[in-house]
Amino acid sequence: MLNNQFLTDSLITLLEQIGIQAKPDDWIFQTFALTGIIIIAGLSSWLTKSVLNSSLRKLVSKSKNGFDDELHKHGFFRRIGHIIPALVIYLLSQILIENPSLLAFLQKSAIIYLLISTVMAVSALLNTVEDTYNASRLAKRAPITGFIQVGKLFVIIIAGLLIISNLMDKSPLLLMSGLGAMAAILLLLFRDTILGFVAGIQIAANRMVNTGDWIEMPKYGADGEVLQVGLTTVKVQNWDKTISTIPTYTLISDSVKNWRGMSESGGRRIKRSLNIDIQSIRFCDQDMLDEFAKIRYIKSYIQAKLEKLQRFHSEQHIDTTDLINSRRLTNIGTLRAYMQAYLENHPDINKDMTLMVRQRPPTELGVPLEIYCFCANKNWVSYEGIQSDIFDHLLAILPAFKLRAYQRVSDRP
Repeated sequence: MLNNQFLTDSLITLLEQIGIQAKPDDWIFQTFALTGIIIIAGLSSWLTKSVLNSSLRKLVSKSKNGFDDELHKHGFFRRIGHIIPALVIYLLSQILIENPSLLAFLQKSAIIYLLISTVMAVSALLNTVEDTYNASRLAKRAPITGFIQVGKLFVIIIAGLLIISNLMDKSPLLLMSGLGAMAAILLLLFRDTILGFVAGIQIAANRMVNTGDWIEMPKYGADGEVLQVGLTTVKVQNWDKTISTIPTYTLISDSVKNWRGMSESGGRRIKRSLNIDIQSIRFCDQDMLDEFAKIRYIKSYIQAKLEKLQRFHSEQHIDTTDLINSRRLTNIGTLRAYMQAYLENHPDINKDMTLMVRQRPPTELGVPLEIYCFCANKNWVSYEGIQSDIFDHLLAILPAFKLRAYQRVSDRP
């Protein structure tokens, strides 16, 4: 009370010195008091920003901890400084302002200013936590962007309720009790937010989609790398450098193809067929077998097959000139054996994963010989180059097996 009276008496004395007689409840006293409060608040703001920020900047530059650097980068200390002027306005108005309406206006304004400054400071703190976390390795396994956004939304809602209760002179609890009647409207307004929050928990808990994953969602035109898993949207940078935004909750409600398994495995799958013209398929004659026996990859295969067929014919007493009853090698079967051996000896094919060449059912496009293996190099450019080299070689070697690749339009008769 003594301090309050001292400030009031000091202002009255100051006014008397300049020839103004005024009482605390006079309008001229209130005008000077308001002007003084604004000036003091402005000075406190300037001092806070200049002194506090400069001192903190020096401390941050000397600190080895990167967290305080991020705090300074996001303006946390600058926003905290706004709290001081708000407190100055609130406290001095209680002492110097006698007019009830003006006092209520100043105090409400100070509280709103204080709440907004607090929200901005908390937002800067959450941004700092997010950036610091995203710089760690753990961020790719469990993104927290969605939870950070939920935290910001929660702080904004609480601050909004406090501001409304301050303006209406009502208890915040009374306002919160009234939200029950607005539940349907709130659910409608925050539908995507609520669904995104629930989806974010499931995504993080089950590691369904992480930052940096390659995902495909044709329904939304997304085929690329996940940039951010947010509260309501997921940002995907497609391979053509365009950005697709996907509602977060669709990652658990719709089909998503995630290529993370390929990235974490020992190879990238090659699954492509070589279509053989059916009219070029034939039994191998002796000249063809002699030529095939010179091929390094299938030399032992040819020898083993010929010995096996010779035993079969001998045991079954079958004349080898009998094309119907005898068993003979075919050029397509020999090619399939060569393709298998070629892949097994290829330095860029992972031998510890599935590796096979299989014949698929004949179609109007010929007989498909399908390669199913895994490239050890998972880099997209290198993978495509290795895959192309393999099929370049196989297409070029077909004439050596008296085979032709099928093509729908051809200049062949």
